[in-house]
Amino acid sequence: MKKSKQKILWLTVLCITQLSVFSQTVNEEYAEVPEDPFIHVPRADYKTSPAYFYSNAQIFTTQVNVNELGENMLGDAANEPSFAIDPNNPERMAMGWRQFDTIASNFRQAGFAYSLNGGTDWAFPGPLEPGVFRSDPVLDFDVNGTFYYNSLKTGYACDVFQTISDSTWGAPTPAYGGDKQWMVVDRTGGESDGNIYAFWKPFLSVCTGAFTRSADAGATFDSCTVMPNDGTRGTLSVGPEGELYACGETNGTFYLAKSSNAGMADEEVAWDFSTTVNMGGRLSLYQGPNPNGMLGQVWVTTDHSEGEYRGNVYMVAPVEGFQPGDNADIVFAKSEDGGETWSTPIKINDDDLSGTYQWFGTISVAPNGRIDVVWVDTRDEPGSFLSALYYSYSLDGGTTWSVNEKLSDSFDPHLGWPQQNKIGDYYHMISDEDGAHLAWAATFNGEQDVYYSYITSSPVSSVADHHPADGLIAVYQNSPNPFSDFTEIKYALKSSAAVQIEVHDVLGNKIAMLKNGYQSAGDYSVYFYPDHYSLNNGLCFYQIKVEGHPPIVGRMVYGK
Repeated sequence: MKKSKQKILWLTVLCITQLSVFSQTVNEEYAEVPEDPFIHVPRADYKTSPAYFYSNAQIFTTQVNVNELGENMLGDAANEPSFAIDPNNPERMAMGWRQFDTIASNFRQAGFAYSLNGGTDWAFPGPLEPGVFRSDPVLDFDVNGTFYYNSLKTGYACDVFQTISDSTWGAPTPAYGGDKQWMVVDRTGGESDGNIYAFWKPFLSVCTGAFTRSADAGATFDSCTVMPNDGTRGTLSVGPEGELYACGETNGTFYLAKSSNAGMADEEVAWDFSTTVNMGGRLSLYQGPNPNGMLGQVWVTTDHSEGEYRGNVYMVAPVEGFQPGDNADIVFAKSEDGGETWSTPIKINDDDLSGTYQWFGTISVAPNGRIDVVWVDTRDEPGSFLSALYYSYSLDGGTTWSVNEKLSDSFDPHLGWPQQNKIGDYYHMISDEDGAHLAWAATFNGEQDVYYSYITSSPVSSVADHHPADGLIAVYQNSPNPFSDFTEIKYALKSSAAVQIEVHDVLGNKIAMLKNGYQSAGDYSVYFYPDHYSLNNGLCFYQIKVEGHPPIVGRMVYGK
């Protein structure tokens, strides 16, 4: 498995939600407060089983919450992971999660593990503060490789911990806060570099207001201030020029807000605007596979690449009602003008089934501008909640998306509930040049555990034998692949259609137009001769567009 050693840029965004009286009642029912007593289980008392591990050409997956021998501890639960990667040494990682010592109690602690070999092996020393109630873990990092861990405690207040070594965290710093907080660190390299921003639910908080900032690398935090629409259920992101974005949903209406001066330590944070974003439905919550939890956050992130999409703002959320009969679809929208206006929303999951759940949608953008999205999906087990991990990516700023790829076996999210009917509220992903690092929860051991996966975004074959549900077109993997002198791309049309076939490089730039015209039913081939064009050795893509259908993207490797 190849992992990038290059410096990694990280992106996140702030999502804002205002709630009706009814929604507040629902959320208070599932609020993060101590209920059951703490039940300590010594590690020596756990029965064990082999830890989960899976690897193929596209994904590497290993369990993180393991004992000193690397074994699974039977009877505990771990969910809602977040993690960080050292930009100066990508082999060094940390992950946090909600740790339940036993499923007999919903008392949770701040779970923590670290890896020094790029996620291949993980050490779980134990919770940050054993026996102390903590929830809603959010991790991030600065340009120096210091990790930060934002953790909700009793009384709707948050603390932020910082690493002082690979396995050791310093004392917590009070950071105001509230239920369902999110945190992001500025890594833009300008005057605002190292600033920390956080927000949370305003009505379940230790203070009035829902936003705070640290301008001294987490030593202190500003007093709480009010945000537009009062943020909940979202994330924060710093744009490439140090601007701060925020998004969320209120009663079916999604919002995005922007602050241009958040990075100016001597100024009070002001918000330039708050605008609505059409996502085609409402945020999917409290049902189906995760009845006492969210089916995912509203995510917004930005492009920090040096390419044509630099500064683009992207939003992803699990949306109910995007299509009639669909419980949750992974919906994407983008802004090319700093969040002021937004594209028509599109559905990334390419299934045509009704009544399915696509949930825990998670987005990140690679330093080269590739957009990665993952989610868990019930399409393979219609009528059930059994879910598998799926992945899609875009190389053209979110205009077109690759064919959805299934990356795991199905798992039952209803297994191992720790006296609360949920498997957390979110996953967390970070992209690099070659793929995506994912922190996620599943039940492959018959109980809730947290996992690290590395998803390779560019395997040689991905399109082979692709047949859309209506059978209009069949597309086959190019051959030979890899290739040097030429390669052949075969496809078949069931009926007449307009066909467009292009070749793109890894940054999404168009290299060649191989076909652009109307064709009758039949079998066809096109040939690509790289010597006729300016193409670097390595990965490239062909894209087939047929009127009325999503583009089909194939991956091929060129080399002399």
